[in-house]
Order: sequence, then C-alpha cells, then structure tokens
Amino acid sequence: MRFHKDQLLIYAVTDRAWTGGRSLCGQVEEALKGGATMVQFREKSLEKKNFDQILGEAKALRELTQRYHVPLIIDDNMDLAEACNADGLHVGQDDMDAQAARRILGPDRILGVTAKTVEQALRAQAQGADYLGSGAVFGTTTKADARPMTMETLREICDSVDIPVVAIGGINLGNIGQLSGSHVAGAAIVSGIFAAEDICGTTQCLVEEMKKSLNLFPKTVDNSK
Repeated sequence: MRFHKDQLLIYAVTDRAWTGGRSLCGQVEEALKGGATMVQFREKSLEKKNFDQILGEAKALRELTQRYHVPLIIDDNMDLAEACNADGLHVGQDDMDAQAARRILGPDRILGVTAKTVEQALRAQAQGADYLGSGAVFGTTTKADARPMTMETLREICDSVDIPVVAIGGINLGNIGQLSGSHVAGAAIVSGIFAAEDICGTTQCLVEEMKKSLNLFPKTVDNSK
C-alpha cells in the first residue's frame, strides 16, 4: 500500500489490556468504522505465546484492515510482519535497526521509527523511515520508562525532518486539541480509543478534533456580501 501522511491522522495502536470481554478484531473494526486511518498491531504481552497464535490474529487484522483500505503496521516484529504480509513495520530506538528494517521491507512498504530527539529523527529519516512516532506527549501507561515530551521538542522534531511525524502518548478527546500548532501529521492513540465504551463514536470524535487541530476543514465562502 502506498503511504501518504494523511494515513497518520488517527493511528489506532492495539493493547490487549483494554479488550475486557471484547475481541481484539472486534475493537479494531469499531475503530475502523469510526474512521481510524492506520492500525498498529502492538502486543508486547504476547511474546511468550505460540507464534502461530499471534500470526492468526495478525492475519485476521490484515484481512480486516484491507477491507477498510487502511494500512496495518506491526510493532517490532519483522518475522510477524513478513508472515502476515503487513503493510509495514514500526521500530523503536532499542528495536531492530531502521536501516536493516528498510532493507528487508524494500522500498514499497511502510517503515515507522520512534524518535524522541532531533538527532534520532534525522538519523531515522536518513535510514529510510516513512514517518516518525514521537512522545510521550501527555505521559502513557503502556511504557513504564516513557518520559513526557514537551510541545516545544515535538515541534522541533517535526520541523527538523521532511517526513511526517505522529504524536503518541496519553492522547485522548480531552487533550488532542493541544496538538494544534505542533506541526504533527496526526495522533497515535491506544487507550484513548480502545478503553472507550463506544470505540466507533470516540474514534469519530477524535478524527474531527484532529482535523480541527490541523485546520483541515475547508474554509467556507460568504456569498452574502
């Protein structure tokens, strides 16, 4: 799938901690119905499970996202990304080397890289990243060692590279508007989507709020004058 920065608008990142009695695929489909523009299969808790079990879920998500014409990205597992024919891979600073990941993925699949400094951002861009993930902008419960990132640092990262940046970390309906002026292309959201009782409706609202923050609504022309 050809990558475009608009696909980062609302980037839904899975976390089994929020499924409750619901299925992961069911939750993701609700997010897709609400307008999620990209999905990341991020399941650190499944590392000890049988690979075939993980692959089965990844393939189900792949079929689902294809129906909605939305990219599926696998977090930090090249074997899984290859096996389920995902649209791309996301790697952190302590994960697989971005240059090596790009070499395996080839030029046509999507590579995302976590960048918390301008130096990391520039290196990731040089190594072939299509987009950057930067944060945690509002703190996070998904990574114990994640440090909050200031809006100033986020803006500096965005302005230092030619590739788009997606903000991540504690983003929800209550604070997504604060990303206005940060120069991000979108927001990567975990619990702000998947902990919601109404995932579809919440995602719709997040899409609208992110568009407002990015000033993406067409300007109306007053013809009454």
